[in-house]
Amino acid sequence: MPPTDEVESQRRALLGLCYRMLGTVADAEDAVQETYVRWLRLSDAERAAIRNPAAWLTRVAGRVCLDMLGSARARRERYVGEWLPEPVPQDSPLAASVPLDPIEQVTLDDSVSMALLVLLESLTPAERVAFVLHDVFGVPFAEIAETVGRSPDAVRQLASQARRRVREHRAGAASREQHDAVARAFAAATATGELDALVAVLDPGVVLRSDGGGRVSAALRPVRGADRVGRFLLGLPRLEPDAVLVAIETPDGLGFLATIDDEPNALLSLEVRDGRVTDVYIMRNPDKLTQWS
Repeated sequence: MPPTDEVESQRRALLGLCYRMLGTVADAEDAVQETYVRWLRLSDAERAAIRNPAAWLTRVAGRVCLDMLGSARARRERYVGEWLPEPVPQDSPLAASVPLDPIEQVTLDDSVSMALLVLLESLTPAERVAFVLHDVFGVPFAEIAETVGRSPDAVRQLASQARRRVREHRAGAASREQHDAVARAFAAATATGELDALVAVLDPGVVLRSDGGGRVSAALRPVRGADRVGRFLLGLPRLEPDAVLVAIETPDGLGFLATIDDEPNALLSLEVRDGRVTDVYIMRNPDKLTQWS
């Protein structure tokens, strides 16, 4: 028996859920596909007994993502160079806000920002699943407990630990207006080609990470420090002289998309604190730029 319209209508929401848990669109699509396979494996009687198919699908998707997060860590140890989450455009359906507002929910307008997705990578799989399910999608702790195989109190603690990490990270983050002002200053300084001008908008401890996935050239390790990051950035136009760089809105704020022959070549996202750029994320892996075509 194929999924009913009600069940099929949950696909987009499930994609957004799984993307926030797993960090790439391809993995999210695999997780959603596996979730529907498990639905189809149920007997007609079992499906009829499920009073809330959407809640069932959400719990199963969470379980699938939890399993995938465990194996993903092993895969990423073999990844060529730095692994970064896949960025999505501001207007992507995956970035759509969730129309839920539980009492304890953290306000997460930037729940698909590169800054937050990178932070989520530092959480344990159980913390990440608990946080995303509860704080982003409003799933009750009792239901999450069934997903992760722990007590509701344990799940509440997992989400609390993750929430504390998120709040600590967000505490000094720039507002969107401040971020975009610094991003414009960053672009102007880069355009001058003068190292001193660029270093002036970089935090002394700035870190640059780039993800080529072994497909294209990228820094294999993080580049640290304003001088080194500045020199790295100023050298990029020589490596890709045909690239056209344009400012573009991203979930992080103003970012920069480089294209060659109208095809995406790189996406540069910034994190800003105290009026300076503290983190630079450069996505060059073609498999993670498909949403920007």
